[in-house]
Amino acid sequence: MVRPITVLLWLLAVVGLALSPLAASEEPAEKAEAVFAGGCFWCMEPPFDAVDGVLDTTSGYSGGHITNPTYEDVIGGDSGHYEVVRITYDPALVSYERLLEVYWRNIDPLDAGGQFCDRGESYRSAIFVADAHERRMAEASRNRIGGRFKDPIKTEILEAAPFYAAEDYHQNYYQENPVRYRFYRYTCGRDARLKELWGDGAGG
Repeated sequence: MVRPITVLLWLLAVVGLALSPLAASEEPAEKAEAVFAGGCFWCMEPPFDAVDGVLDTTSGYSGGHITNPTYEDVIGGDSGHYEVVRITYDPALVSYERLLEVYWRNIDPLDAGGQFCDRGESYRSAIFVADAHERRMAEASRNRIGGRFKDPIKTEILEAAPFYAAEDYHQNYYQENPVRYRFYRYTCGRDARLKELWGDGAGG
């Protein structure tokens, strides 16, 4: 005679086996990262945060020769680092090409000495590419916008380098300190220059 408890345990085992492939197939959504230098990293977070499919933006430093640099190291000009923003995104929802479009319309690609009122090596513009595919897309996008201007594009395309997150007080600065952020952005002339370069597409 088969006991009821034995039948119950057998049924639970069968159900568990039937569900286990489904559970195994439920993998987390794919994530990708892009790293761009566009001058002050405070100003590079907002346009990407507004893009559907962007999961996170982090201000930081990359491209230099100092490990774990501080803000003082970077703005001092001897670290070799750029101020950058790292964008974490879902490639099923937003493409790398779309991120490049947003990037260009938030920088001055004709400026080799910095961005807007911020001068020096750490404020130069650059695209850090992780592989040959990203390089091809970055180069193609640079070539496309090059036809818009008489002067040559000065934005560099560089190999990806270690990324170091900036200090906590730099993260989400535009949200944590909105008045100071707007004052800085206005006095730096960023929006005025973007409008001059990109017209109605500025910041888009």
